[in-house]
Amino acid sequence: MDAEQLRIRDDLRGQLDGDVHCDDLFVQMYASDASIFEVPPLGVALPRHRDDVVAIVRYAAERGIPLFPRGAGTGLAGDSLGRGIVVDFSKHMRRIVSVGEDHVVVQPGVVLAQLNDRLARSGRMFGPDPANVEVTTMGSVVALDASGSRWPAYGSTRRHVRELEVVLADGQVTRLSQHVPDVDAERRDDPAGALAAGVADIIARHQHAIDERRTRSLVDRSGYRLHDLWKSNDADERGTIDLARLLVGSEGTLAIVTEATLATVALPEHTGSMLLFFTSLSGAAQAAAELSMHTLRACDLMDRRHLSLARESNPRYEFLIPAEAEAVLLVECGGESEEEVRQALREIEHLLVDQRRMASSSQLALDPFDSDILWQLARRYVPTLYRLRGSSRPVPFVEDIAVPPQALPNFLQKALETLRRHQVTASIFGHAAHGQLHIRPFIDLTDPQEVPKLRELAEELYGYTWEVGGTISGEHAEGYSRTPYAAGQHGPLMAAFREVKLLFDPRGILNPGKKIPADSVPLETPLRRVTFPLLDRLEVDDAPPQSSSLKRPPSSLIQLQLDWRPDEMTYAARMCNGCGACRTQEAESRMCPTFRPAPREEASPRAKANLARAILTGALPAGAVLEEAVKEVCDLCIHCHMCRLECPANVDVPKLMAEAKGSYVAVNGLRLHDWFITNIDVLCGYASRFPNIANWAIRSRWARWVIERTLGIAQGRKLPRFTRGPFLESSTQARLAKPNRDPGEKVLLFVDTFANFCDSQLAKAFVAVLEHNDVSVYIPDRQYEAGMPMISQGALGPARLLAERNVAMLSEAVRQGYTIVSTEPSAILALQREYAHLLGDDSDVRLVAENSMEATQYLWRLHQKGRLRLDFQPLEMTVGYHTPCHVKALEVGVPSVNLMGLIPKLDLRLIEKGCSGAAGLFGFQKKNYRTSLRIGLPLITELRKGGYRLGVTECSTCRIQMEQGASMATLHPVKLVALAYGLMPELRQLIDSPAQELVVR
Repeated sequence: MDAEQLRIRDDLRGQLDGDVHCDDLFVQMYASDASIFEVPPLGVALPRHRDDVVAIVRYAAERGIPLFPRGAGTGLAGDSLGRGIVVDFSKHMRRIVSVGEDHVVVQPGVVLAQLNDRLARSGRMFGPDPANVEVTTMGSVVALDASGSRWPAYGSTRRHVRELEVVLADGQVTRLSQHVPDVDAERRDDPAGALAAGVADIIARHQHAIDERRTRSLVDRSGYRLHDLWKSNDADERGTIDLARLLVGSEGTLAIVTEATLATVALPEHTGSMLLFFTSLSGAAQAAAELSMHTLRACDLMDRRHLSLARESNPRYEFLIPAEAEAVLLVECGGESEEEVRQALREIEHLLVDQRRMASSSQLALDPFDSDILWQLARRYVPTLYRLRGSSRPVPFVEDIAVPPQALPNFLQKALETLRRHQVTASIFGHAAHGQLHIRPFIDLTDPQEVPKLRELAEELYGYTWEVGGTISGEHAEGYSRTPYAAGQHGPLMAAFREVKLLFDPRGILNPGKKIPADSVPLETPLRRVTFPLLDRLEVDDAPPQSSSLKRPPSSLIQLQLDWRPDEMTYAARMCNGCGACRTQEAESRMCPTFRPAPREEASPRAKANLARAILTGALPAGAVLEEAVKEVCDLCIHCHMCRLECPANVDVPKLMAEAKGSYVAVNGLRLHDWFITNIDVLCGYASRFPNIANWAIRSRWARWVIERTLGIAQGRKLPRFTRGPFLESSTQARLAKPNRDPGEKVLLFVDTFANFCDSQLAKAFVAVLEHNDVSVYIPDRQYEAGMPMISQGALGPARLLAERNVAMLSEAVRQGYTIVSTEPSAILALQREYAHLLGDDSDVRLVAENSMEATQYLWRLHQKGRLRLDFQPLEMTVGYHTPCHVKALEVGVPSVNLMGLIPKLDLRLIEKGCSGAAGLFGFQKKNYRTSLRIGLPLITELRKGGYRLGVTECSTCRIQMEQGASMATLHPVKLVALAYGLMPELRQLIDSPAQELVVR
């Protein structure tokens, strides 16, 4: 942090109720978005309300500091980047102010998907639907004049804006809508009237240029849209200027929006979709031009690359999309009845498939679920382009071209010829019904020879665009990508745009360099850092594992703690393209539990990937990974693996964070309370030796107060009782302590910490179920815990030692024909995935990983083989099943649901309400306890209100969290199976036992 940044931080912190950050770490998180650019700001301000925004603007205006409004930071053109103060509205200003019959009032940080969820209760929605609807904020929707696939039905945001509350460049607050120009108005007394007069004068003087430079494309948001601002007014013959409409699409360059009043539309009565398959991209473009004359809600074009990715990543698309398809059109129609929709789609099918023979075949979807599957092609598979391996990435730079629909086939042909001439591959996606094309060339930004191709492609493609009357910016921002080319499209009209900018922002502090080139902003904006000078300072850590309590002296070399090459790590960090999908809060997604309860950039997986990239590229010093500030951000990763699974680019953030935490711990050691968490197996071992004392302590409020202050375990957290002695020293284990060399089904029971010390009944139930099904069970006494708490906390040295011991024992058992099974999903995830990171590509590690299963997965596989007994007794009860994150991370589906579905009369309901919030031992620590409960609130609420007799889950800490928030018992599915077999009738007493205050059942 330099002197200027320090001054900005100290000055603004005294004026704002919100947050101000100017440190290098925080600044770096806001240095990039989903574009190819990287510009570290001077600082970041997160206002709580309008008065904070006023204070920020006045402070910046007095000192000439540029301001850059930001929502989710998912812009493709660098529209929220710049060397100044970034104003992030997404953390605090995200309130839906009011909902009317036909309109809504929102703050700029409201997420569009959440707004539509709220509006759906009254049968309404906001019409425009940009692609990243799950994370896009309404401030960005207004700033960019967002539209999306359904532009033919709803148009863009300009059509829906009614009034905007804004803070002007001098700090004045005003409300802009339609205003009568008043040449006598004083700016300080009537800013709206004065601005309307100024705009009216500019329009009058430049009317010829406005008419002459109008594009023929159906969509165009380049420059300032001046042609449709005059409105006739019956009350005043002079008419009005629609200033709200002017600000829509202005990218925050004229004023900062703090509240928007927007029109809503009724939810469509009936809709249906159809995929049309084509043997060539040009054929699909010609068909799209044909369909532009029809009444459609949407028509999207996708090329072969998108289809191949979809077929490879989802088996449903493998059956749905013919292998020979080179392109598809996704068409949507609406109507007052299902039959009307069916008829409209059949007419299109008859025209293109039967009559014109342009499409080879089609797939109709009238059911909402089937239609959603088709639309996932457009919504989810564009970002998956970043999964493609290699140094060349799909670059958003010329991705916003729009041409008249009838010109689309010829333009696309010229574009493809240009790409071939430059020897560049590209992906093509577009909203073909209104001529919008998203062309993303694959460019290696690490290669100085390839980077100039971006400018060369832009100049040629934009030339073709202007020839047919198109625009360089149809629905995304101009930002840094397209502002340098704006003069080529608008010519003399640029003078009018400069006057508009000067009228609203005389000092040029609002998002300078966007829309209008600024002298203070270089035309060549710095590209995102993708070269890695730190590679020469990274080395693989081949040293023997150390105890986490021993600190390693700092070295000039950065030692990698996990088994991967430096170039593999840097590639993993570079994979993040900034699309922001990890900021979603949608119920259908599990993405990032720590981000959901309090949305903030530092909690997002994207921020963590950006920090890793910043350190590796030298944007942050290498030693930053050893600092407390970086560790605090890394600790927001709870190692649930949901981001790895759901990230469109499959960025392995958990592995990056484990590496970062490991580096910190190797030098600084563990904090006291974290040390207790990593050594939970040892603590539980002592407790099980003295169960009477331990069980008294967890029930005693006085003792819990002491435990909270010494061990860091939250005083209000329910805890499990301890059994008398560990299961691994029980008579059941002693009976099964020797391996069986006979053929047949054989299982090695890998006993986790919870089953060993707190729930030996679970281990016994699983043994009983296995023996009931004639499965031979082996329980070696010299097995160790899996070590997942150590891995998640960064104590990788001790974890590696555990992994070596477990792999040595388990691999030998596998060679004897045993399958390794555990009732704890986290233990199996450690065996299948984490041990390979700790120990490397070793044959024994692979052998263990390939032969390890979670308990219900094993039983369901037994059923698939026809070897599971089905002599279940009926269980007449309604149970709610929660899928733990680590079961999802195993990528085996929901075997527990399948297994419990075999039990007669069991009413099993799958609860999809996100993470429980326990997150291993994360939710047990005092510092995380409240956050844990906020994360798990949707699940807990459903358990309380859903009418369930019983909760069911595989994860031990999820079970504790579920009993923490709901009065009913929660069991492992294996116990339910044992009860249904009649093996353990005492489990009914557990189900009916009353809840206790500080102890789980």
